[in-house]
Amino acid sequence: MILIADGGSTKADWIAIDKTSKEEVFRTRTLGLNPAIVPVEELENRIINMFQLINVKDDVEEIHFYGAGCGTPKPIQILKNVLESIFVNAKIFIAEDMLAAVYAASGKEPALVCILGTGSNSCYFNGSEMEMLVSSLGYILMDEASGNYFGKKLIIDYYYQKMPSNIAEKFNEEFNLDADYIKKNLYREPNPNMYLASFAKFMFDFKDEKYIKKIIKKGFQKFFKYRVLPYNASSDTPIYFIGSIAHYFRDILEKIAKTNNLKITDVIQRPIDNLLEYHKNNIN
Repeated sequence: MILIADGGSTKADWIAIDKTSKEEVFRTRTLGLNPAIVPVEELENRIINMFQLINVKDDVEEIHFYGAGCGTPKPIQILKNVLESIFVNAKIFIAEDMLAAVYAASGKEPALVCILGTGSNSCYFNGSEMEMLVSSLGYILMDEASGNYFGKKLIIDYYYQKMPSNIAEKFNEEFNLDADYIKKNLYREPNPNMYLASFAKFMFDFKDEKYIKKIIKKGFQKFFKYRVLPYNASSDTPIYFIGSIAHYFRDILEKIAKTNNLKITDVIQRPIDNLLEYHKNNIN
């Protein structure tokens, strides 16, 4: 049995496939498994507490895990140690979520691939390797136009009273905006990036409001400035976006791309199904 996982900071989608028949056995979802943010004990608990994974732990021969926070050696090793301690008979392959986005979007064809989910990132895939001009430094310093970026913006505007009163009222009704509660979640609880991104969901219900549109446009333009335009892609370069932020605000995203003389080839909300097909086609 082979396990394939697309692990974001918010959630991780898992699919098990039979290595011989290449048929899907089951699929499940755990909380996010970002080893750069989530403590080791919590990583273990999030896997162990998912009965579907534990029920087959001795039968798994390979795990292909693509995850947020898996772009540098140290967090990769942390997660690998956790997976090896649970799936004792499996060979573990770990890569960053950017590679999953590439496989899910363009397969083995050259393309510019971007992620706009809880976090954000981009790369140019030349057909065999990813080319990344800038390493991601995560939600505090980067992640332009991501869920946590927009969540942070909403909280700031609410506190500085820059949010229109009608929207501020709804925002206050939906979230606990007590200062001590916010600071506790940001500075003392695990997954502060996921906490910030939870506020971004609010934008989906108000995406036709001028204020929300302005925030999104500015965020997308900032993403293009730092994460798309530096690749100097030609107008006919395929460009793919992965993630819920890109999916729900596709119309605005396409307009921003057009103002930069670029065209988006496709937007994929959840890459796991495309990732499954990629691996099915590449099982030896």
